[in-house]
Amino acid sequence: MGMRRRLVGAASCPGPWPAFGTDDEVTKAVEAFAAEWAALTGASRIELVGPEDEARLTEEALSAGEVQPVFGHRYYARSYVKDTARSEERTFVSTSSERDRGVYNNWRFAADLKPRVMSLMEGASRGKTMYVIPYLMSNPGSPLAPWAAGVELTDSRLVVLHMLRMTRVGLSYLGGGGGFVKGVHVTGDLEHLGQGTPDDRRHFVTVADERLIIHFGSSYGGNALLAKIAHGLRQASYDGWRSGRFLAEQFMLIGVHDRLTGETSYIAGGFPSASGKTNLAMLVPPPPLDQRYEVQFLGDDIAWMYVDEADGRLYAMNPEYGVFGVAKDTNERTNPNAMRAIGPDTGTLFTNTAYNPATQDVWWEGKTEVPPRGGGWLDWRGQAIPEAPLGGRDGATQEEWSHPNSRFTTALKNVPNLSPRWQDPKGVPLDAIIFGGRVRRREPLVRAILDLADGVYDGLTLGAEATAAAEGKAGVLRYDPMSMRPFLSYGEGDYARHWLDVLGRARERPIFAHVNWFQRDESGAYLWPGYGENLRALLWLLDLKAGRVKGCETPVGVIPAPGELNLEGLDIPASRLERLLRYDPEEWRPEVESRREHLRQFERLPEEIWKAHERLAEAVGA
Repeated sequence: MGMRRRLVGAASCPGPWPAFGTDDEVTKAVEAFAAEWAALTGASRIELVGPEDEARLTEEALSAGEVQPVFGHRYYARSYVKDTARSEERTFVSTSSERDRGVYNNWRFAADLKPRVMSLMEGASRGKTMYVIPYLMSNPGSPLAPWAAGVELTDSRLVVLHMLRMTRVGLSYLGGGGGFVKGVHVTGDLEHLGQGTPDDRRHFVTVADERLIIHFGSSYGGNALLAKIAHGLRQASYDGWRSGRFLAEQFMLIGVHDRLTGETSYIAGGFPSASGKTNLAMLVPPPPLDQRYEVQFLGDDIAWMYVDEADGRLYAMNPEYGVFGVAKDTNERTNPNAMRAIGPDTGTLFTNTAYNPATQDVWWEGKTEVPPRGGGWLDWRGQAIPEAPLGGRDGATQEEWSHPNSRFTTALKNVPNLSPRWQDPKGVPLDAIIFGGRVRRREPLVRAILDLADGVYDGLTLGAEATAAAEGKAGVLRYDPMSMRPFLSYGEGDYARHWLDVLGRARERPIFAHVNWFQRDESGAYLWPGYGENLRALLWLLDLKAGRVKGCETPVGVIPAPGELNLEGLDIPASRLERLLRYDPEEWRPEVESRREHLRQFERLPEEIWKAHERLAEAVGA
């Protein structure tokens, strides 16, 4: 299928919108979609974009001051100060059936919400270009490709530059007859949206049963890159359920390659925010394990999973083409592979870090131990930072340099530990599914879960401890089912049923496990070194699945037996290891009661999940 970039005149001009250059039905559908919304939003012209337009669009963005150059063919952008993160309270799922209402999905009737958003969008792109971005959220030829095609309309050139890094862009990807997800993003007047007030006009809506995404009132990536979260998670999750075919989850995806045997095992996992998901996906094995093992990156944020009817295994694939990572605390110690992925000549786009126009460099909290010396630095708001004395800024907090949610956007091809199967249309067969949250006590380093219902139950009751600053009660768990709390698109009971049904079709199922890198002692110090050392827990889990170790059964799962965890090269006292692997029923009993209240919120929760809960309650004496 050919593609031609076309510009058109004012939306108020009479006559039809000019075509993109081909006559096939898919192209005509894209043309009609773009024309309809350009007329509503008042866009002055329509531009179809593809990878061949990136250099030109980058030069235009540089000339317009939308991006700034960073040393080594990289770029920097700064958000409006009130538009720096996702807004869960302004994010909605909308359908025509109230059955789709869940506890966490902020559901609304489409008949009520869709007209409201359209009225906000009316005329809001007047004088702007509407960019048309056709994309694919899978590898070409994937069994899930019928649900992967989409078109985003946006009035932001910066969004186009992000999308060219994050997705496979091109009109030719829309073939196959499966239709496409329609996405419309209108930035709006960011200074007058009433953010955080009762009159807040921002609306980020997925009309799931129409496969329509309409976002108004932001240019931040998590709200404006519609292919990523809105399509890749909310819409895909709904499509997977309605079709009965697949799961779309906020999971990292890695391969663990054993150079000695030549075998590669694949692991997917869900982790709530700040629980180490990206660092695990880009893990570098510690010495001496690095001589034998290699961790291969497949994805750090989204995995689509389905059962292959031929071999009966659960397969997973990363539908994205890039990484939209958090910059804060990314450095050579925590994530050396990420640092290489955003190095010179990678085309990386940084957002809301500190920036130095003179040196064309960027900095964020945690990149180095102290901020850089010398003048010329601007913080993420664009305000000058006083020249630092030796040792850093005197009397100022580092948070003034970059935003805590500062980001980098880079293509997958830049990740140095990228799996050789990253473009396999079939995906990779899963050997394990892990869940992990930030818990200072109770949860051992690793515990394997052998039963399907018990594994799904563990994912539904996944949580991470709140901080005193965020929630007011340090140590209290915020439940985040499967790490999907902000992205669920239908009811939690139906969601659990769908998990049981999909995995129930697998003739060879992955093993489940729960991991916890964040146990602390009485002084608050971490008991486990984390980062690359986390590979040791994964190797034990794979050994357990293969029957090479037996583990020790407890009421909460199977934990490593003495001598089974590979600790070669790691000096850790026996008393600390014992505590890391400890099961204490006293700590589990109140948690079981809390889980019961959590699950009671969900309508139509499968009986298998309640039985799993009762088994745990009885085992711990709750």
